Amino acid sequence: MLLRSLKITTALLLAVLLFGCASQDDEELSADSGEQQMYENAQRYLRNKSFDLGVRSLQLLESRYPFGKYAEQAQLELIYAHYSAFQHEAAVEAADRFIRLHPQHPSVDYAYYMKGLAAYSAKSDVFARFLPTDVSSRDTSHAREAFAEFSQLVSRFPASPYAADAKARMVHLRNLLARHEIIVANYYFRRGAYLAAANRGRYVVENFQRTPAVPDGLAVMAQGYILLGMSDLAEDAIEVLALNYPDYPALDKDGNFKSRYSLEGMQRSWINKATLGLFDPTPPPQFDSRELYENVR
Repeated sequence: MLLRSLKITTALLLAVLLFGCASQDDEELSADSGEQQMYENAQRYLRNKSFDLGVRSLQLLESRYPFGKYAEQAQLELIYAHYSAFQHEAAVEAADRFIRLHPQHPSVDYAYYMKGLAAYSAKSDVFARFLPTDVSSRDTSHAREAFAEFSQLVSRFPASPYAADAKARMVHLRNLLARHEIIVANYYFRRGAYLAAANRGRYVVENFQRTPAVPDGLAVMAQGYILLGMSDLAEDAIEVLALNYPDYPALDKDGNFKSRYSLEGMQRSWINKATLGLFDPTPPPQFDSRELYENVR
């Protein structure tokens, strides 16, 4: 009986200790804390990278003291806390709210900047943060949104300390969007949708000038027009490609377009011909010259 009582007492003590540890953070987040104490708690969480607790603390501070001296700062720091906790959509919403409530705030440019960062990161996942992935092959809707947000920051606040970084990110995003168009064009080539591929190449040339994807855009146009039998348009694209990018991999030393899908027709290997197309089939044209042009300034 005594042994059983000791076991019950020990179990109760352990439960109390565990409950105390689990509730410690909730006690520190209590709405009964003073405004300054709550703000200092939030700062401590952010410094310690406890971003989930930081979010909760800042939200509690704002709800408890909506007109307090730390309210606006709490709303601003909540954007960062959400972003750092990988709550990207919540960060965008928090930035939108701050911009709507405080359009003339001295730090509203920061809200625009963080909104751009959060929008760009909204589609990322835990694997993308640790494994190399080709971002340009994924959905680019958030990249377009981020570009628009950074563009607003740069146009509205050209002297902002965040403007330079925003411009650099816009260059990266523009390159990413252009490369995405080439990836889609290569997909259309594999599907036999040659007009759609040529149109993607033309879109890159017309809308993403001075990006590393332009030479591939010209090559896509040339190849697409060749496959469509539009020789004049194909020759025009090849001429522009040879004039501006003479070292492009699909050009020979004389500026002629090298492809198994040439102006003279599809070039088939003797094995393919001998086996009536069963072996060594001609692969669809694919263009990707990133290694050659992406590091060129």
